[in-house]
Formats: sequence, C-alpha cells, structure tokens
Amino acid sequence: MEILRNLPLFPESASTFARDVDALYFFGLFIAAFFSLLIAVLVVVFAVKFKRRSENDYGIPEKTSLPLEITWSVIPLIIVLGLFFWGVKVFVILYRPPADAVEYFAVGKQWMWKFQHPEGNREINDLHVPVGVPIKLTMTSEDVIHSFFVPAFRVKADVLPARYTTVWFEATKPGKYHLFCAEFCGAEHSRMGGSVYVMEPHDYEAWLAGEEPGKSLLASGEELFTDLACHTCHTGDTGGRGPLLTNLTGSEALLADGRTQERDDLYLRESILDPAAKIVAGYQPLMPSFQGQINEEQLLALIRYVKQLNQTAPGEGVQTAAQSSAAAADEG
Repeated sequence: MEILRNLPLFPESASTFARDVDALYFFGLFIAAFFSLLIAVLVVVFAVKFKRRSENDYGIPEKTSLPLEITWSVIPLIIVLGLFFWGVKVFVILYRPPADAVEYFAVGKQWMWKFQHPEGNREINDLHVPVGVPIKLTMTSEDVIHSFFVPAFRVKADVLPARYTTVWFEATKPGKYHLFCAEFCGAEHSRMGGSVYVMEPHDYEAWLAGEEPGKSLLASGEELFTDLACHTCHTGDTGGRGPLLTNLTGSEALLADGRTQERDDLYLRESILDPAAKIVAGYQPLMPSFQGQINEEQLLALIRYVKQLNQTAPGEGVQTAAQSSAAAADEG
C-alpha cells in the first residue's frame, strides 16, 4: 500500500468521502477489466475450438437459446443499474454540503486562486483549514473558466464567470495537499495551482491569530452597501424608490412582466450589474448599473450582506442579523 500512495494515479485519501469515490471508481474499473478479459479469452477459445478444419467443413446451423439471451441481457442491466444508483448516492454526498459547513470563498483569476476566510483573512494560492470541520467553498471566476481540483479530497468543480459553484470537503488528516486548476485557462494554466494546508484546530486558531486579519465578508459588504449609496433606495424610509432588501433568503420576487424569480445569489448578482434585466413589479428602472465598478470579491461581499438583512418593526428600516441578535439579547 505504501507503493500505491507514491504513485500519481493513487493520491492519498484525505477527506470523509474520498473512500466512497475510490470504491466506486475501482469497482467500475474491476468490472470493465473483468469483462474485457473474459471476452478476449472467449474470443481466443472459440476461435481455436470452432476453427475450420477442412475445406469441406462448413459448420452446423446455430441454435438460439432464450435463457442465454436473457442471462447476458439481465446481468449487464443489473450491473449498470447498480453503478448508476451507487454513483447517484456518491454524487449527492459530494454536492450537498452539510448544514453546519463553514463557508469559505474562492475567486479564480488568470492565473491564481484568491481565498477568503469567514473571519476575513485572505490568501492567494494557499488555503488553510482546520481538520475535521466541514468546509463549503463558494467559487466564481473573474475571467475565464477554471476548475478547482484537490485530488486528495476527491473534489473537483468548474469555476465559471458570472456563476457561483460550490464544493465541500471535510479533511481527515493534517498535512499539505496539492491544489490544481483542471481546466485549460490560458498560457500560464500549468502554473495555476496552490496548496491546501489542513491543520489541527488549535494550530489553525494560532495561524489565524498570527495573520493580518482583514474585514469579514459581511463587514466589507456593509461598507460597500453604504459607499454605493444602496441604503438611499432600499430601506424602509426611502419612499419606495427601490424594493426592500430584507428577508430575501428563500423568497421570490414578482417581476414587472408577471414572472416570479427566486432571490438567489445569481439574481442578486444580475440585479447589481444589470438592474434593468429584471424589474420588480411596482418599481421603475431607476437603479444604475455597477458593472465595472466592483469586482467579484466585492460582489460576493455585497450579496452576502444583503442576504442577511432582516426587517425590523414597521417604519424602523432594516438591520443586520448581528444587530437583530444583539437587540434580542438586550431585550432578554
């Protein structure tokens, strides 16, 4: 097994679902190899056994066998269906982050990875995470298609411009693991890589304390919300110039053309960059576009801030989730 770990085709298994992915892969590989070998052997055996032994040897008419036909149809069907449902199970595990996953953020750019921790710390081409903690990575690209790939975790997902994709993993072993871009993205594609450092929780906390802390995503979003003057149109005391940006998560907007639209990350992103694309019913297209004025990292921050805005009592405008919690604590 030590030899296998050093082979490039057998990277170390360092996440909770790496063994599930490996088991599915090797089972499929075994099935393919077994039947390929079986067919090759049978071809040789039948070629020798039934070869023409004389010029007058024309063989005998072949008889069909219904049980044989059913057998070699049903067995492959069972195997393929088994692989399909097993694959679906692994897929669901891979692409459904647990509810308690800690959200980190990544932006791909020719030719680097930019990461932000929930505490505000930022890194380029390196990502430090604690062992045994589910990590959800929300990703987007500033330019072309990239692909986030950590072989040891068995996670890979395309990172697309103007889209948000996610992967998650829970590292099981402290160590340094290679990070690659698995999608050709330009002249320096081969150099677009990095490392994921998995640390014990106390070491991770020490690393965070030793780094220069930046603003958290929510703090950056709140600052942008003010700097871009969003509060002049989207709070409760603005006279209805723009829709209230409160309690958006899980809600839908009624558009001027009669359609409904889920207020998800992509909708909010489009509303910031191209506000005239989907006008909310009852409002005029007054909002200017911020295309070219803010980058992808700022967009992520602004969207995360807006999504956690909660509505206060009528006439009191809006407040953040943190402010709501503080107010509830004071009342208690």
